[in-house]
Amino acid sequence: MSRSTENHTAVRQAMEGDIAELVRLRAMLFDDLGGDFFAPASGGDDWLQALAAVLKEQLPAGTDTDAGSGTCGVRILVVDGGSGLAACGIGTIEQRLPGPHLRNGRIGQVIGVVTDPGYRRLGHSRSIMRGLLDWFRESDVTRVDLYASPEGEPLYRELGFTDHPDPALYWRP
Repeated sequence: MSRSTENHTAVRQAMEGDIAELVRLRAMLFDDLGGDFFAPASGGDDWLQALAAVLKEQLPAGTDTDAGSGTCGVRILVVDGGSGLAACGIGTIEQRLPGPHLRNGRIGQVIGVVTDPGYRRLGHSRSIMRGLLDWFRESDVTRVDLYASPEGEPLYRELGFTDHPDPALYWRP
């Protein structure tokens, strides 16, 4: 899957050869978000190796095939830059129990969209998000959730995201 959008940004699925750049961009995302939640003072860099291992399990080895196709899975879209990746975005689909607010139980999650500072304001995040939203539609997802940074919120609202009706709480064991 490689396609160009109206602003001619070529978006493709990530492959195993992109792992080092995906780890770099994901680390950049958490550095940008900052704070104790996203970058705890007690945290080390061990999560980077864990991230690389999980990505290796989830990405196709050398072709542009669909990792995580179907109704559940992971989709990682990237935009190539000069000597690495300019941007990436990760989406997941999870099968939950159906309910009146979630008819088929399939829920999407955008796990982070990040663009290298040298490639910002060129439409890469928008192109990646459109690709992820297409995948969610094709997979019959009932709802897509994401957490937005202040910089990303205007784009997500423009794409149709609204405030979530549920209060968000979390627990760490």
